[in-house]
Amino acid sequence: MRERSSVGVVCALLVLVAALLTGCQVLKSGADKGDRPGATPKATTTQPSGYGAVFLAVDECSSFGSTSFTEVPCTSERAAARVVARYDGKVGDGPLCPATTDFVLHISRQSPSSDEDGDGSVPQGYACMRNLEPPHPGDPGGGGGPRTIVGDCVYGSGSGQVRETACDGSGKEKPQYEVVKAVAKRAQCPATTALYVQLNGAQPVGCARRV
Repeated sequence: MRERSSVGVVCALLVLVAALLTGCQVLKSGADKGDRPGATPKATTTQPSGYGAVFLAVDECSSFGSTSFTEVPCTSERAAARVVARYDGKVGDGPLCPATTDFVLHISRQSPSSDEDGDGSVPQGYACMRNLEPPHPGDPGGGGGPRTIVGDCVYGSGSGQVRETACDGSGKEKPQYEVVKAVAKRAQCPATTALYVQLNGAQPVGCARRV
């Protein structure tokens, strides 16, 4: 089997958790305006394929690299993460990755003239990745991942924002709040809620308590 490299063909760059999707969550306060629940994203149809048919299709695997990622068979000793969802378009415009996604790969558009097989273009898109082995920063309390979900912990990072950190205290910053519930409106949060955290999805309000 031959490996397919993203270098010069499809550039797959690690999307930094702090820079895209939900890296910084806006702190909610009593002075905020009314809540506006977000609509549930409609997932595009993604057909699983065998290794090599489509670059980083659902259920295919990648290796890790410092500047690029290479598609490898999932049985390879170099395989490090599996694609759990794959969407076309820009990350900010498309559906959310599954809740326990560990990281996201952004795939740049490729024209037919530069296609490896010369049989079609590769559209701009992104792949939601899950590590084959622990740690899983996307798990509740894991301290990372592209989404903040129930069970995650956050700390105040200044300027009215919070960032995720590991609930077990193993991160660089100690946890200050834990998201215990996701609701449509702040009024639905428990009375013990100490902080409202902006989430994505149909229930965009995270009810957080002090830890």
